[in-house]
Amino acid sequence: MTNTAPRTRAVITWLDATVAAVALAVVVAGITRLTESGLSITVWKPVSGVLPPLSAADWGAAFQSYLQIPQAQTVHRGITLGAFKALFWWEWVHRLIARLVGLVIAVPYFWFLARRQLPAIYRIRLAALPLLVAAQGVLGWYMVASGLSGRTNVSQYRLVAHLGLALVILVVALWSSASLRAARDGAAPPRDTGGWARLADAFALWTFGVILTGGFVAGLRAGTIYNTFPLMGGQIVPPGYWLPVGFLANAFENPVAAQFHHRVLALMTVCAAFALWLAARAKHAPSLVVKAQRNVALVASVQVGLGIATLLLSVPVAIAALHQLSAVVLLGAVVLAAHAARRC
Repeated sequence: MTNTAPRTRAVITWLDATVAAVALAVVVAGITRLTESGLSITVWKPVSGVLPPLSAADWGAAFQSYLQIPQAQTVHRGITLGAFKALFWWEWVHRLIARLVGLVIAVPYFWFLARRQLPAIYRIRLAALPLLVAAQGVLGWYMVASGLSGRTNVSQYRLVAHLGLALVILVVALWSSASLRAARDGAAPPRDTGGWARLADAFALWTFGVILTGGFVAGLRAGTIYNTFPLMGGQIVPPGYWLPVGFLANAFENPVAAQFHHRVLALMTVCAAFALWLAARAKHAPSLVVKAQRNVALVASVQVGLGIATLLLSVPVAIAALHQLSAVVLLGAVVLAAHAARRC
């Protein structure tokens, strides 16, 4: 074992922990959204906010602050202090995990940097992680602020941006971990593998985009309508699909269109995943590529199955959370498939 091996192993462990922490944060954020808890904390205190209310007076002040926003006066009209506490704890746990993600990223990064344990070619790339996680905190509050006045929920655009940035952090950490692991194990350096690499890259970008369309479904509460499959309202193209507000506004602001698009794109994704796997086998692609594409196809199948179950069961929190977790796993699988295509 070389002198650099233990250091490399430590950096890989840190990056893997980052991936796991971000995945956990995404799932808890999804539960917070499903339980309508995200607006229960109406202030942003990055440091002191780590402590929840500790007295009856503190709980009363937090409750009164919540009662002033439109959501409390409409969606949760007549809410009791006990019910408010249930909402509060989900949002508090979400924010606590977000802070822990920041610590998991920032503390080891600066430790490794100070001790010169980061490989030179990774220093700039990995510097993005603490910067992105700081931006994610600001973006999270920007999202919450959109629901404190003038509307009863957060902006779906800000919600999707918040989700997208979390996934970018995960991808940076996962790709870097895979690269370090391959270099440690003596794999060949990245090279142009032609069509497979380009296909894998395109499919990874496609999958990222499809996951974001799921964010619009969540932001618009679109999963609670048309809880049938495969038809919506007895039709392929559902009633209410087109509103005369322009194509982009309809796509991103009409719940019916958001659910329809997400369904179609998800089905296209699983079909494409199997097509890539079968093509890799038929064309005798390197075994690493075939295995990676097989994993993608299997995870995509689970993801679509959970999506259908979520719809048919009218969005139960547990199944919907698993659906969101499987989306993160699917993104990880397609990223690793794209990485594998360069290592063959």
